[in-house]
Amino acid sequence: MHAMQYRVTLPADYDMTIIHRRVRAKGHLLDDFPGLGLKAYGIRERGVDGSPVNAYAPFYLWTTTEAMNGFLWGPGFRGLSHDFGRPTVENWLGLGFASGPATATAPRSFSRRAEPVPAGTDPDAAVERALEELERRAAADGVHCAAVGIDPHRWELLHFTLWADAAPTADGELYQVLHLSAPHLDALPRGRGW
Repeated sequence: MHAMQYRVTLPADYDMTIIHRRVRAKGHLLDDFPGLGLKAYGIRERGVDGSPVNAYAPFYLWTTTEAMNGFLWGPGFRGLSHDFGRPTVENWLGLGFASGPATATAPRSFSRRAEPVPAGTDPDAAVERALEELERRAAADGVHCAAVGIDPHRWELLHFTLWADAAPTADGELYQVLHLSAPHLDALPRGRGW
């Protein structure tokens, strides 16, 4: 599994209904994309859930690197880059994934929390703690699914959780979900990624 996100920050006075219309018109195009575990079409709106910015920031879980590459070098990402400029694409190696009790419910939000693994910290111990947290989080009421990944270049853990309703405000950056494409959600490996 591979996790990926790009965040397009928009002007403070940007009309976010443009993004809502874009997702309504194009969101279904990835509903059967090969190798896509899920794409949560996330947005942040200035002043909502404490967000200081307007942003379009979808989050992806891929079953393979080939699938992720197929998207990045294909017409969908090319179109986004044409419309908004080419964003920086963050990606993390998947450490674990778990379905939650609300997996049958369409999610309304997701949370994203980055956690540095400081120099001098045992990375094995940090990963074990993150996997234990993943299991606890995935079992919580209202959780659709949760994942944890790591960027070994920056030594950063990423905690991602899809929520059936509003995400807890103390859970990192919060995003509204406008659409969920999850054609191969069942193909994402459950539990530890190795």
